[in-house]
This record gives sequence, structure tokens and C-alpha cells, in this order.
Amino acid sequence: MSLALLFPGQGSQHVGMGRELAQVLPAARQVFEQADEVLGTSLTRLMWEGPEDELTLTRNAQPAMLVHSMAAHAVLKDRLGDAAFAAGHSLGEFSAHVAAGTLSFPDALRAVRRRGELMFDAGASRAGTMAAVLGLSDEATRAACAAVTSGICVPANYNSEGQIVISGDRAGIEEGMAKAKEAGAKRVIELKVSGAFHSPLMAPAEEGLRALLEGVSFSDPVFPVVCNVTAEPVRSGSQARNLLVRQLTAPVLWSASIETMVRAGADRFLELGPGSVLCGLNKRNAKGAPCSSVGTPADAATWTGSPA
Repeated sequence: MSLALLFPGQGSQHVGMGRELAQVLPAARQVFEQADEVLGTSLTRLMWEGPEDELTLTRNAQPAMLVHSMAAHAVLKDRLGDAAFAAGHSLGEFSAHVAAGTLSFPDALRAVRRRGELMFDAGASRAGTMAAVLGLSDEATRAACAAVTSGICVPANYNSEGQIVISGDRAGIEEGMAKAKEAGAKRVIELKVSGAFHSPLMAPAEEGLRALLEGVSFSDPVFPVVCNVTAEPVRSGSQARNLLVRQLTAPVLWSASIETMVRAGADRFLELGPGSVLCGLNKRNAKGAPCSSVGTPADAATWTGSPA
């Protein structure tokens, strides 16, 4: 049996996230306390009490997701054994690298806080948006984006078969949405985001993140982390640093990342953090492979590591 750890990205945050986990389990509580100490502010209070509109801000949502994921990981660490792989969706790739020992938790926390600020600033300086395209093939979605002439429109997240997110400036996305509908998409939904993530519009954020990560210590991961940019395993710290930067303007190859792990022998998955979005995607990405999500004490108590 080969276990793969999955870490969710921005979007699953909610007021109250992680509170019960920290109140009940000392290992989780230590992660929350360390996070507040590292950031010099009470991220914990914001996560537990809100307000929601402030928690949803990119600069807050990203560290909040990392903290909850690593708190869940801390609770189960002694039961995980030797994980075969890890992968994280967008921001979640930082969580995956903390789990694999590539990055320390404090360094990752400071990095994702700054990452969120840089992404917000890039979105403010050049407005953009994103949209989910449902029920259209990868090829047809790429063709719809390529046919856009009024602005920037690129595939940003290849989440699963028939679920791709496109990203770009408003004119490009509006035209891309129309072309996707013309091509036969079942639904096209504009997302509530503060910028065109995983698109060329994030280039200023990429420059800022590169400068920051040059000053951060990276180790070789103790087990492979399958990265968003290439959907291939990362085995060195220097490679991890480079790919975490490139990720900001490159598409998230999520379905291909899951396929890579399955092909290499992963036959069960564990999603660590709030919600179960990645387990939901695995119903298409890894059909038949058990996937459990752990974000609460009840989840942690029932997870045994055995197939469901």
C-alpha cells in the first residue's frame, strides 16, 4: 500500500477552521501557537472568529490554509508511516514541502504570507479574473483560450477531466467564457478572485517571490513532492525553490499530478486541511482509490490508514 498526501489550496478557508482541532489535540494547538508567534499577529483569532471577508483576503487565506493543513499533519504524523508522495494544489504545494521536510514551517508560513500579498498586489496593478469551465475537454478548452483575441486567456488549473479553470484579464476571460460555451461547455462560472492567478498577469508576483525564496533554506525532500508545474516528482531543494516560483504564472497540472502518483504506485490518498475538495476531484482523477480527508478531531480519530 502506498500513501500519497494531498494538501488543498486557497478557497477552502472558512471562519472556525481548525478551532476544534486545536482545542482538542495538543499537537495541533502547538502549530497554531507557533503560527501566531512567527507572524507576530493572531492569525488564529482571524481563522476562528473572522470576519469572513478579512479571512478571505489572499494574504490571510493562504497562511490560514497552510496552518490548518500542517496542524492536521502534526496530529497524524506518528500514524502516517512512510508516505510515498505528497502534492499540494497551488498554495498547498508549500504545505506538501513542509510535510516532506523541504521547508521549515516558519519559513513556509512567512513565504505564503508574502506570496499572498504579492499576488494581491499583482491583481490590483493589472486587474484580472478567473472562470471555471465545466464539461469541456482539455483540448477544447485550450482551443477556446487560443482563439481569444481581445485579451489574455489561458488555462490555469487542470483540476480533473471536464473541470478546468481559465485565467486572464477581464476582456480575455469574457471572450474565453463565450468561446467555451460555443464549444459545448456545460457550464462556465466566473470565480470571485482578486487576480488572474496562474497566468502571465502574475509575473510581478513571481519576481517578488523569487527574491524572497532566494533567502530561504531548502533541503531535499524526504519523499517526492509531485509539483504543479511539471506534474513530476521534485527530489531536490533547489528544484523545489525554482518550481514554487514558476508556479505563479504556470498552470496547475493537478489531474496529471494525481495520474503520476497513481502510475508510480499510489493507491490511497489522504487530504490534510479544511474541506474535501481534492478527495472530490479524485473521484475522477483516481477512480477506485480510497481518499480520506482530515481536518477535524473526528476525522483524525477515524483515520486508520487502511482503505475505506
